[in-house]
Amino acid sequence: MLSLVAIFKPLLVTLAAIVADRIFGEPHYHPLVWFGNVANSVERRLNVREGIGVGKGVVALLLVVVPPVAIIALIDHQLSFSLLPSILFDIVVLWFVIGWQSLKEHARAVATPLQQGNLSEARAQLAMIVSRDTKGMDAEKIAGSTVESVLENGHDSLFASIFWYVLLGPAGALLHRLVNTLDAMWGYRTNRFEQFGKSAARLDDVLGYLPARLTAVGYAVAGATQFAFRCWFEQAPIHPSPNAGVVMAAGAGAMGTRIGGPTVYQGELKDKPWLGQGENPAATDIERSISLIERSLRLWLILLLMMAQLKWMLSG
Repeated sequence: MLSLVAIFKPLLVTLAAIVADRIFGEPHYHPLVWFGNVANSVERRLNVREGIGVGKGVVALLLVVVPPVAIIALIDHQLSFSLLPSILFDIVVLWFVIGWQSLKEHARAVATPLQQGNLSEARAQLAMIVSRDTKGMDAEKIAGSTVESVLENGHDSLFASIFWYVLLGPAGALLHRLVNTLDAMWGYRTNRFEQFGKSAARLDDVLGYLPARLTAVGYAVAGATQFAFRCWFEQAPIHPSPNAGVVMAAGAGAMGTRIGGPTVYQGELKDKPWLGQGENPAATDIERSISLIERSLRLWLILLLMMAQLKWMLSG
């Protein structure tokens, strides 16, 4: 018979990692910073000319992702025979890959000057969390772009990490986070990265497919459910991203606000679809998007509790 602690381990680890993230935030010397530096170094050596083929992108992906994931998997296996060290190790790894507290702080750093009417400071803070051009954005566009970032990255840095931890342990959570980081670094449709970054972008789409839809369900249940599902099914299919469109459409529908629309990237206007319905976004919607994710997170924790209880009953 499985021990009670072992059965409830996924819930205990997830709760502890979330608490650690809330109390301590991201570590000062975050391993992802080191990973990013290594990835940049590998990219500079392999991506030596524009339009390079997909093959070297695959090689780069394997070079930077496989070693750390393999090390974590090996340590996890060695600790699997001792429950307490295994739990502590999992908590640390999941804490490192969850970026929810940092995302909240960055979003609120946009909301505060925006509510004060300081658009230049709000644009500067927004530029730290999005890749789009923030110069010239009005208050509605700043608020909407921040809400988009919160909804999308709530999936990338929180819910997907929890999903892959529950499914594959700390190595699974790390795998998703590293691939997602590479997609953010290399997944651009430019001459330099369109071919080289394609493997990272596609693998990120695959790893995010199921958790994105579970995240969207969480947003829907935690908000205006009918509107969320309607926006998801009607609007997500026309979004260029198979996962971001799902979570942003469902999230905006759940909030009763409208985000997206034409956006400037690197000086070029992109005609992105509108997502959600209702009022145009305001500064207060940034905090509302954070609250939506917090409510959805509680639903995920309740689901983990129910899964553990079912496993306990079946093991008896």
